[in-house]
Amino acid sequence: MPAPRPLGPTVTGPAVPAQQPPTHSIQAAVSTPTDPAASPAPAPARAADPGPRRLLGGPTGLGTSSLSLARALKPPASAPHPAVTPHPAAPPHPASAPESEQAPPAPSSAEGPVVPGLYHHPVPEPDPGRVEEVSRRIKRWAEDEVQLYPEEWEGQFDGFSVGRYMVACHPDAPDIDHLMLATRLMVAENALDDCYCEDHGGSPVGLGGRILLAHTTLDHLHTTPEYAPAWEESLGSDAPRRAYRSAMDYFVRAATPSQADRYRHDMARLHMGYLAEAAWAQTEYVPEVWEYLAMRQFNNFRPCPTITDTVGGYELPADLHALPTMQRAIALAGNAATIVNDLYSYTKELDSPGLHLNLPVVIAKREQLSEREAYLKAVEVHNQLMHAFEAAAADVAAECPLPGVLRFLKGVATWVDGNHDWHRTNTYRYSLPDFW
Repeated sequence: MPAPRPLGPTVTGPAVPAQQPPTHSIQAAVSTPTDPAASPAPAPARAADPGPRRLLGGPTGLGTSSLSLARALKPPASAPHPAVTPHPAAPPHPASAPESEQAPPAPSSAEGPVVPGLYHHPVPEPDPGRVEEVSRRIKRWAEDEVQLYPEEWEGQFDGFSVGRYMVACHPDAPDIDHLMLATRLMVAENALDDCYCEDHGGSPVGLGGRILLAHTTLDHLHTTPEYAPAWEESLGSDAPRRAYRSAMDYFVRAATPSQADRYRHDMARLHMGYLAEAAWAQTEYVPEVWEYLAMRQFNNFRPCPTITDTVGGYELPADLHALPTMQRAIALAGNAATIVNDLYSYTKELDSPGLHLNLPVVIAKREQLSEREAYLKAVEVHNQLMHAFEAAAADVAAECPLPGVLRFLKGVATWVDGNHDWHRTNTYRYSLPDFW
């Protein structure tokens, strides 16, 4: 396989030490002392593809201890919805001090209560130097490169706290440039959601056409010379398209072709979910709970954790990413992360005009429950999805305990944890209902 493309100059000034990901039940399953891919490092040259049979069979030496660990870490059937159980914090980075001389960092103490009863894993406080630098760079990109927002939206952009978000979700990124790959894409995705679908002029009317044209910034139009210039000109016609185009240009220069195509596929899934929700809004249809969950599997955070290998500077080969067991684990991770958004944004969405669908609202209307009962049931749904994700990831680790697979599973689990931490700590955007 080809070596990854260089990302260009790294951040100037004092080096920012990489932060180890938090200890996690999935992460324990996928960590091996001899795994060279477990430590953050610049993207290495990739080994030749050993072929499907060898890959699926797994190694006979390295990683076989992880096989039994993965089996042991499935959540017990007798306790499907436990209360929050803190996990140990991550060990210190080896460059800072010997492990015996330094206590592990405490979980984040930033403001924001956890949804009571929510099954989650605390994360260490994101590295402040990285947070500051990512925040500085993304604002410069938004203002100078893509003219993303008018001046009066600056406070909302700052309140999004995307620097903290991405550093918490990608602690194994080898440098700031890799973190910026995820950060630009995250900001672009949210700009399209706000401007096309929701807060800043969005509407379900005509959404399909707008999203289709925006998607061509990711998956380019191949047409005749007569019509190509008009399409090229359209790519800069509004803020979401400018942001999508720029973020994707940076991403494809760093990613392999299969990683870029994977991202396009996941974004097509996301856009299909947007369109389903818009269709229901236009017809004022409240879906059945299972229908809502189907929509949320597509209108979903999935594109974010599935680029964890690109952001980490390595690649999960396409045939391993396509394994049915891997696809199930990724889908469940995205589903759990998305219901976290439903729970933390519940009061924010109740204050928005019209009926805004989220899981507690749909459960209340379809199952004739009170708002409180429906919200608590949505917490249970999240917990079941989290346990199913952890069991599915353990199955993948057992089926194919290769170092790259184990690192990717760890990255997805870390992203899920970081996503929850951002929702919990972002009190600028979110507050919890008074149900306890």
